[in-house]
Parts: sequence; structure tokens; C-alpha cells
Amino acid sequence: MKVSYNWLKTYLDFDQTPSQLAELLTSIGLEVGGIEQVESIKGGLQGLVTGEVVTCVPHPNSDHLSLTTINTGSGEILPIVCGAPNVAAGQKVVVATVGTTLYDGDQEFVIKKAKIRGEVSEGMICSEVEIGTGSDGSGIMVLPENTPVGIPAADYFKVETDWVIEVDITPNRIDGASHIGVARDVAAALKLTGEKSYKRPSVDHFRVENHDLDIPVEVQNTKACPRYSGVTISGVEVRESPAWLQNRLKAIGLTPINNVVDITNFVLFETGQPLHAFDASEIKGGKVVVRTLSPGTKFVTLDSAERKLDENDLMICNTEDAMCIGGVFGGIQSGVKLSTKNIFLESACFDPVYIRKTSRRHGLFTDASFRFERGTDINGTIYALKRAALLIGEIAGGTISSEIKDIYPEPVRGFAVEISFSNVNRLIGKEIPRPELRNILQSLEISIEKETERGMSLLVPAYRVDVNREVDVIEEILRIYGYNNVETPTHVNASLSYAENPDPNKVKNIISDLLVSRGFYEMWSNSLTKAGYYDEMNDYKAGNTVKLFNPLSSDLNGMRQTLLYGGLECIQLNSNRKNSDLRLFEFGNCYFFRGTHYKEDPAANYYEEEHLALFLTGNREAANWSTPEVPASFFELKAYVENILNRLGFETENLKTEETTNEIFREGLVYETADKNKLVEFGIVAPKWAKKFDIANPVYYADFDWGQLLWKHKKNKVKFTELPKYPEVRRDLALVLDRDVRFSALRNMAFSAERQLLRSVNLFDIYEGKGIPEGKKSYAISYILRDDTKTLTDKQIDKAMERILTAYEKQVGAKLR
Repeated sequence: MKVSYNWLKTYLDFDQTPSQLAELLTSIGLEVGGIEQVESIKGGLQGLVTGEVVTCVPHPNSDHLSLTTINTGSGEILPIVCGAPNVAAGQKVVVATVGTTLYDGDQEFVIKKAKIRGEVSEGMICSEVEIGTGSDGSGIMVLPENTPVGIPAADYFKVETDWVIEVDITPNRIDGASHIGVARDVAAALKLTGEKSYKRPSVDHFRVENHDLDIPVEVQNTKACPRYSGVTISGVEVRESPAWLQNRLKAIGLTPINNVVDITNFVLFETGQPLHAFDASEIKGGKVVVRTLSPGTKFVTLDSAERKLDENDLMICNTEDAMCIGGVFGGIQSGVKLSTKNIFLESACFDPVYIRKTSRRHGLFTDASFRFERGTDINGTIYALKRAALLIGEIAGGTISSEIKDIYPEPVRGFAVEISFSNVNRLIGKEIPRPELRNILQSLEISIEKETERGMSLLVPAYRVDVNREVDVIEEILRIYGYNNVETPTHVNASLSYAENPDPNKVKNIISDLLVSRGFYEMWSNSLTKAGYYDEMNDYKAGNTVKLFNPLSSDLNGMRQTLLYGGLECIQLNSNRKNSDLRLFEFGNCYFFRGTHYKEDPAANYYEEEHLALFLTGNREAANWSTPEVPASFFELKAYVENILNRLGFETENLKTEETTNEIFREGLVYETADKNKLVEFGIVAPKWAKKFDIANPVYYADFDWGQLLWKHKKNKVKFTELPKYPEVRRDLALVLDRDVRFSALRNMAFSAERQLLRSVNLFDIYEGKGIPEGKKSYAISYILRDDTKTLTDKQIDKAMERILTAYEKQVGAKLR
């Protein structure tokens, strides 16, 4: 939010320079993002003076230019070539002397001494467009005859110089999104060093002048609109705003429109309370109704866009039509126009959730919605309404023509908070004297209802929507007292902490380093996702999705049950940008609703699990002059999965292996422990899921239950043996066996048959085809044997291989090929 230095000083008298004020604001929690000097007219009219046209004759070499001589009061008569049709001798004009910079929007140009059609010109006679004081560019600006010659144009036009301070308002500090709100905080900080208090403009002289225009109000949805105030003003004259009002708005980056609209904007940035002025003649039926409309109802807003309303969009209506999207944007018909004579002025408090959803639904982000989304002062509507009504009467000539209509069924007093002095001192780290503590609370307009030796009972004003706990009040005390006023302690308190073994972060970093060394990139996806992803799923049921009560959009209305969709979104994004060869991994939590309701402990309805996901797609190696491209495959993914398991101390040959039945895979495997705890599930993603994201290449996906892995990893003990002293021997077998026999079964049989000498078993070839009977296949398997006490003999080796072959023949009917 932009804060005008000059504007701020109308509420609070202070001596700080703009830079000192910026430092003060930052120190009390209103962080300043920048400071800029501005003028009410761009450039401040530097170099421009008033002058008098002494002579004016036609240019000898042009039929549309004039040769003039100008007296600027400097003692020197300037020759200037002028192209304006209305220039004449004796006129008082505005002159830009040589070296003056003029502005045209964001562009600027410098006046130079020049020859125009052979005649010397030493300046420029300006129009009001060229100096930024008006919109008439048809000729030069002619000043009144009694205008003195030689005075700076900045003095003549009363150019105001100001400093604009950009305050970065955090979501919890909406009370600071106004000049009075900033003045209140500055006054609280300065009150510690002297008697400073801010002054709000008085509205005590508000009076109803007649009852000629009474417009009743009906609020049908009091949840969405807990308070609605309004008043009518008749006989207004809509015209241009006075210079002081325009300067205030221009300083903070607003464009003046007309006096009525400018006043509502002025009061918004003065008090933080959004207002809206309706043309009373457009209020059909003479009544204002606050309600929602049927879904799909069409409504044309001020930007001339036709929008389809949602059933939860709060609308300000008359008895027949909608006039305004409440708290967000006005309608094209009911706004104030030059022909408007009577107005209905609205000052309301709307529910933040309703406004936020409507604003995002329609893509309308206004100064009003910004404030309503974060919570406005429900007890400040009347003050802002009276302030605006009095200004309209003063500037637009209107008269207040009705009593204030105030629909406020459930008044809000504020937030009752109890604080203890011991907690204040403990959290701040310093004991603040009681008088100073009271002073700070009073300067923040926090009422002290009761005080005891131990603490205080406080009433926090309703506009401080973020201060409703003891710690919130203590934070308020500290920011005004000053963080820098709390001395650094001379001793440090420390406590012993228990470190988990193994350290989860260390293990995670080990696996991350392993994957990165294999060419993977780590990704982070949003834990918020589209709940609709799970509507068609059985393994991840839609009923188990944790739904958001107040989602930002329909694409972020639930919490993920799997890391799959975040990965597919990332692959889609990269593929659309010609980056389709990907190796990705992500650590992240998945969230689940149990489908039951524990009233005693609502948190028990939910649980979360940490998972590790791997994604492979595209080519493992790109084509080059020496090798063809190699696409990613299931077996490549399987190797990465087993590398991770081995690195964490799991022996994959001892894990139970099953085919996956999860619907997200076309085919894949599951590795489980002996007690049937799933460690990882991996395979090729079913095409119907990839197709939803327009992904053409196969996607290989692995889902590790990271919590289960860590738990089992704790039980793994590192074993080591010395390097073997004796050589190992390799023997190969070529077997013909039934097609449904798995290699894992053969490996287990081999280790059961030969427990002492067999060290490893490896499948290095599979063949089906010519020479192999139907329903059979050929496996080529290597066996590594070693005795750690002596060198093996041929006799020992042959006996071991004979035992293995006998086991194959008896159990699966295998034969040597």
C-alpha cells in the first residue's frame, strides 16, 4: 500500500523525515519496500515560467507558424517560434525555457535552442496538455491578464511535492492498510518518547437535512454480510474534484474520476473502509436488497464484461436486478455518472471467505476486495459513512436526505484476552515497567478491563482481526516497545535434545545424493491438488481426500493422496517445453481422511504418510554419432529401486515380491518385508492416467513408503566381513523349464540346496523360440561359489552344482539344455 507523507501529517504531527519515518514503520512491523518523491504535476514544472507575448508576426517561411518574442521577466526578450493557432501579442502564457524537461506519459524530451525554418527559437510556449495541467491540446494555454510575468510555473499552479512510502502489508496487518491505521501505529511508537496522538477528522456535525429520499435496506444473508449501513444524499453535482483531493489520490497512484467517486476512494485509503456510491435513480423499487442470486445469472460489471454469477456470490440488488458484486466490483448501470443527482452511499462489512472466493472466481482484484478478504472493522462502517457524506456535501453540494440505515443484527464488541505479566516478561525476554505496558496498550486502543497483580483482562478492538490470543497481544507490545530495546542476554540457556537414530534428514540426504549422482533432479510439487483426480479411482478413494474448507480454486481444493499427479503435472509442463527426457524424484507427504468422525479428537480423523517418488520418462540416453537413443525402461527403474533398498541395508533377494494390483500401474511389482509391510510399489503408469496430462511417452513410477523404510531401516544392522583369501569359481547352467517359473524361485532353490559354498546367482539370458518346446523357455544362469577356508576342488564344485540341478529337476522339472 502507498502512504502519502503529506496526507499522513494531517492526522499526526511528527518531525521525522520520510526516510526516518520509513525506518520507524519497518521497526514496528509495517515493512517499507521503497520511498519515492512525487509531484502533483510530473516534473514539478521545473524550468517553466509565466511570460508575456510582446510581438507576434507570421513566420516568413511557413503558413502555420508564428514568430513571437516573449518577456519572461529575466531582462532578456526570447525569440520563440510557435505553431499554436491562438497565439497573439499581449497574452500571458506559460514558457518552457531552454533546458526544461517536458513529459508525455512515460516519455520525456528536453527543450533546446533550435532553428525552425531558418528562424531561431529559444524555448516553447506550452499548452495545458504539454505541462500536465489539463487535457486541451488545441492551442497554447492563455493565463489571466493580471498574471505576473516571470514567476515560476510551479508557484503559479501550486505544485505540491510529496513523498510516497510503499508499505508491504502482510495478510495479518490489514489494520495498517489506511492512512489512519498507519498514523495510529506511528503515534503508538512515538508516544513512548513523548506525548503524541493521532486525530481522526470529526464527524460530529453530521446532520440529516431532510427526509426526501428514503431507501430501505434488507439483508437476506447476514452470514455473508454481518453489517450493512447506508444513507442517501440528494442534489449532488457530479464534476471534477478540487485540486487538493486530486493531489491526494494522484500521490498514491489513483486516477481521479469525479468528485463523488474520488471521495469514496479517498475515505477508503483514509480509514480502510471500502464504500460504494449508487445512482439512486437506478435503484428500482426504491429498495436495496443484499442477497445471492441463482447460479448462471448474467451480470455486466463496470469493465463492461458480462459475468455468470455463482450461487455464493453476494450481490447488492434492487427489487428487480443486481447492481453490484458486494465488496468486489460495481455494475455498469448503477454507478455514478455525470447526470447523477441523487446517490445511495453504502458502507458495509462482508465476510472475508465470501469475498475471497468471489474475487478469485471472477478474477476481480480490487482495493475493496483486498481489504474485505482480510477483514475490515465491523464497528467502523458508520464513521466512514458519515465522513464520506460530509465530504460529498462539502464538495458536491449534496444534502443528507435520510436517516442512516444500519443493519447490524449481532454487534461485535471485540476480543477478550487475558494476559499474565510473567508470560509477557518471559516471551519478550525483559521486564517492561507496568506504566509503560499500560501506555503501549492504550496507544494501541486495547482497553484494560481489569488489572491484578498477576495480569490483565483486555478488550482488543474488532478491527485487529489478528489479535485474539495472549501471544498476539504480547507480540503487539513488543513491536511497539521495540525489538532493538530488548538487550541481548549475557548467558545462553540450552537443553539436551534427543536425536533420532538414524537421523531422518541424514538418511534422506544420502538417498538424494545417490539419485542425483544417477542423473535425477529433485522436484517439489504442491501438496494442494485437484480433488477431482480421485473421483474415478478405487485404490485412492475420493472419500479419503482431505478437502479444503476455503480453497483458493477448484484446482487446489484437496490435499494429495499420492505423489503421482504432481509428478505427471511436472512431466507435462516440461514435455510441453521440449524437455521430455526426465529423471525426477520427490520427497513429500500424502494426506488421508479416515472416513470416520472422532468428535473428542478431530485430528484423529486424519493421518499423513511420507513417501518418496521416482519418475522416468523419455530416453535414458539421447542418440549420438556412436550410439542410438535408448528409451527408459521398467528394468532401469527396477535397478534404481533396488539401489535405494540396498543402500538402506535391505537385501532385495530376501524381500517378498508380488505383482502390483494398484490401478495406477499398467504392470509392476511390489516389494514387501516378511511381515507383509509394503516398502515400494513400482511399474509403468497406466496409459489412462498419463493421457489425462497429454503425455505420449511411457512413464515409469516408483512409490516408496518412506516412513516404513525408515522404520525398518532402524532395525537393519551393518555387517562386515574381511576380504576373501581364496578365489571364487563361476559355473553356468542352461536350463529348459516351464514358462511360468520365476527366476526368484530358482534363486531360492539354489540357496536352499547349497547353503555353504553358493555366494550369488545371476540370470544373464532368457530365450524362447526355435528349438525350445511350446510353453517352455530357456534360462542361462551363472553361479558363484567360494569356500572362505580353502581353495575349492573340482569335486566339491561338481557336487554343489549337482545338488542345485537335482533340486531344479525335482521341484520345477527343469532340464539341462
